[in-house]
Amino acid sequence: MPAGLVAWVAAWALTGPVQGWAGVVAVGAVLVCVGAGTVALLVSRWSRRSRPRRRPRPELPETVRVGAARPTARHVVVALACLAAVALGVHAQAARQAPLRSLAGQGAQAELVGRVVSEPRPAVFGDGERWQVAARQVTARGVASSTAGLVEVTAAGAAPRYGATVSVSGVLRPVDAGDGPLARLTAAGPVAERAPPTALLRATHTMRSALLEVTESLDAQARGLVPGVAVGDTSRVPEAVDEAMRVTSLTHVTAVSGGHFAIVVAALTALCALARAPRALRVGVVAIAATGFVLLVRPEPSVLRAAWTCAAALLALALGRPSAGAPALAAAATVLLVVDPWLARSYGFVLSCAATAGLVLLAGPIARRLAPWTGRPLAFALAVPWAAQAACGPALLLLDPHVPLMSVPANLLATPALVPATVLGLVATLLAPWAPGAALPVAWLAGLATGWIASVAQTFASVPGARLPWPAGPLGVLALTLLTVAVLALVLRRSPGEGWRREWREAAPRAVRRVRRQVRRTTLRHGRVRTATVAGLAGVLLLAVLVVAVPRLAGAGHAVPDDWQVAACDVGQGDSLAVRTGPSSAVVVDVGPDGAAAGRCLDRLGVTTVDLLVLSHFHADHVGGLAAVLRGRSVTAALVSPLDEPAGQAAAVRSALAAAGVPVRAAAVGDVGSAGSATWQVLAAAGGARSAGSGGGDEGDGANDASVALELRTAAGLDVVALGDLEEPGQEALAADLAATGRAADVDVVKMAHHGSRSQSAALARHLSPRVTLVSVGADNTYGHPTDDALALYASEGSALVRTDECGTAALVGRDDGIGLACG
Repeated sequence: MPAGLVAWVAAWALTGPVQGWAGVVAVGAVLVCVGAGTVALLVSRWSRRSRPRRRPRPELPETVRVGAARPTARHVVVALACLAAVALGVHAQAARQAPLRSLAGQGAQAELVGRVVSEPRPAVFGDGERWQVAARQVTARGVASSTAGLVEVTAAGAAPRYGATVSVSGVLRPVDAGDGPLARLTAAGPVAERAPPTALLRATHTMRSALLEVTESLDAQARGLVPGVAVGDTSRVPEAVDEAMRVTSLTHVTAVSGGHFAIVVAALTALCALARAPRALRVGVVAIAATGFVLLVRPEPSVLRAAWTCAAALLALALGRPSAGAPALAAAATVLLVVDPWLARSYGFVLSCAATAGLVLLAGPIARRLAPWTGRPLAFALAVPWAAQAACGPALLLLDPHVPLMSVPANLLATPALVPATVLGLVATLLAPWAPGAALPVAWLAGLATGWIASVAQTFASVPGARLPWPAGPLGVLALTLLTVAVLALVLRRSPGEGWRREWREAAPRAVRRVRRQVRRTTLRHGRVRTATVAGLAGVLLLAVLVVAVPRLAGAGHAVPDDWQVAACDVGQGDSLAVRTGPSSAVVVDVGPDGAAAGRCLDRLGVTTVDLLVLSHFHADHVGGLAAVLRGRSVTAALVSPLDEPAGQAAAVRSALAAAGVPVRAAAVGDVGSAGSATWQVLAAAGGARSAGSGGGDEGDGANDASVALELRTAAGLDVVALGDLEEPGQEALAADLAATGRAADVDVVKMAHHGSRSQSAALARHLSPRVTLVSVGADNTYGHPTDDALALYASEGSALVRTDECGTAALVGRDDGIGLACG
C-alpha cells in the first residue's frame, strides 16, 4: 500500500494544473519523505541488531515469520520504483500529446484519426451527440503528426460505434489540464468510419442494443435502470429517479464497479463449485468472464480498477496463496497509475478506490462493534454502506457540497435487490440478441428488483433533511475528513485491557452491568456526578441533536430568503437566471440543460408566473429544460435569439412555446420593456454577424455571439446584466457600444458569459465593474469552466465571485446598501 500511495501522489503532482516547478516540488517532497523513511527504517533495524537481546527470540514457523515480517528497505525500493515508473510514464505520454496540445491551444483546424472509446451522450452545445476519441494521428496545416490523447468530439447525427476507428475534422479547442480529454472538437462535417470495431466489441454492441430494444416496452424506471444495472447504460434513467439516487448515494447501482464484479464472480464461482471444477478451470472461467464483462460494460476507470483487483485475486488463487483485499487494491491501483497517470485525477477512479478501501479496512471492525446489539448479519449489512460512505464522503464533497444523511438506510434496504437485478439483467443481455422473447420476461423480473431500488431512493430522497449542506472546497473536505476520523475513532476505540478478539456476546452484557453499577454509585455518593454519567448524558444529547436538529438545519440550508431579488439556479453545466418581478413572478433568462433542474429551482423560488422568458440562444444547455419551466407555470411572453441555430433545437423550442400559447419575438438591440416591477433592455443580439471572427471558442454555428445580452433593474434597485454565452469578439463589440452610450456602467450583478470560459473581454469587465459576478457552471464538466483567468479578471474589478458548482442555487438580496447571498 505505501507503494500505491507514492504512485498516486506522483501521478497527481505530475498531471494536471500543478505541472512544471510545482510538480517537481511535490514529487521532490515525496522523494524526501521516502528517503527519510528509508533512513529511519535502516537506523531502526541497525539499532535493534546492535542492542543486546534480553531473552532469546522464540523460533517461529516459516509461514508465521513471513506473515509477521516488518517493513524493510525493500518496501521503500518498491515505492521508489513506482515513483520512477509513474514519472517516466508521464514524460513519455506528455511527449506524445505535445502536437495535440499545441494545436488545441492555437485553435487550429485539424483532422483527427483515432478510436472511439466512450458511449455517446447528448451534446452540451448544438445538436447531435458527444463522445471521446483516443487520437493517434492529427493533421493540421498540411502536416500529419503522430499523437496520443483523448479528444471529446461533438457531431451531428448518430455517433459511431464503440471501438471503431474514425476520422473527423473540425476546430480543436483546449480544455484545462487535469483528468478527461486534452481537447474538444466540434465536427465540421460527417464522421468517416475507417475501420469497424473488433468482432468482440461488435458482439457487445449488439447485446447492448438488443437489451435496449427488449426493455423498451417496460415501465419508465425499468427501461432506464435495467440496462443501467446490467451494462452501465444510463441514457434512459428518468430524471426524478436519477436525482433521488444521487441524493441517497445509490448512484453506484448504475456505475458498474466492484460490487457488480463481486456478484458476477460469486455467481460463476458457485456454478463452478456445483460442477466440481478443478482450480485451474475455475480461474480460467472467471478470468474469461471478467474480460468479457469489462468489454460489455466498457472499460471506464471504476471498471478497470475492479477488473485489475479481480485479476490480483485470481493470481493469488491460481498460485494457491490467500488473497488479501488491501494488497490487491494497492497492486491494481499502482499498475493502472503507471499505465495511465491521469487516472489519479479521475473522480470515478478515486471514488472506486476509496469505496473499496473503506470496505476492506473498515467494514469488518465496524461490524464487530455493532454485532452485540444487532446480530452479525445486520451488523455487516450496516457496516458496508457506512464504511463506503465514510471513505467516499470527502471526495464526494468536491462534486456536491452536501452530506447525504439518508445514504446508509437507503443502501441497507436497496442493496439486497442489486444481486437479482444484476444477475437477471445480465441474463437478459445475453439472451436479447438471439432470443428476445425469452429475454423479455427475464428483463421484467429484473425490473421488479430495480423498481424496489427506485422506490427506496425516491422515498428516502423525499425525507426532510435528506442532504445536509456542507462548506465546499478544501476546508469543507478537511472538516468532513476530521469529523469522519473522530467518529470512527470513537466507534472503533479499544477499551483498556480489551483486545479485538474478545467475545462480544460476553462484552455487551458486561457493559450493561457496568452502567448499572455506575448509576448506583452516582445515586449513593451524595449526588456527585461522575465522568461516566457526564459521558452518558453527552451521548444522549448528541443523539437528540442528530435526530432533531440536523434535519432542521438541513432544511434551513435549502431555504430561499423571502425577499430574494436575483437567483442563479443550480442546473449543472448550463444557465438559468431568475430576476424577481412580483411575489410569485419573475423574469427567467435561460432554462438550463435537459431535465427538471430549472423547474425545481423556480418551484423553490415560488415562481408561478414568468412575466418574460428570455432564451439567450438555442444551445441545449440554455433551452433543454424548457418543458419543466413551462409545466405548471404561466408564461406571458418570450424573447429569443435572432439566430435560429442549431436549427433543430430552435425549431423544437418555437414549437414548444407555440403549443403553450406563448407569444415569441426575436430580440433586437435597443428593445426595452417592463415585466411586473422590473424593467429590461436588450444590450446585444448580434444575429450571428460577429461569429465568423470569433476565434474565442464559439461552437461553429455562430449561436454564442448571437446571444441576447440583457440589462434588468429590479424594484429593489439592483442592476443585473446577463451576458448569455457571448465570446470575446461579441463582448468587445458590446463593450464598445456601452462605452459610447454610457449604459450599464458599474452595475450590481453580472451573470458571467459562457460559464466562465477563457474567452472574456477585459474592456467589458472593466466597464460593467459588477459588485457580484454569478458564474453558472456544473461541478463535473470537461471544459475547464470556469477558468482561473476569467475568475481573476472579474475579481480584479473588486467583484465578489459566486459559483453555482460551489454555492448551489445562489439567491441575492438587496438590503440597505449591501447585497446578501444565500446558498443552497
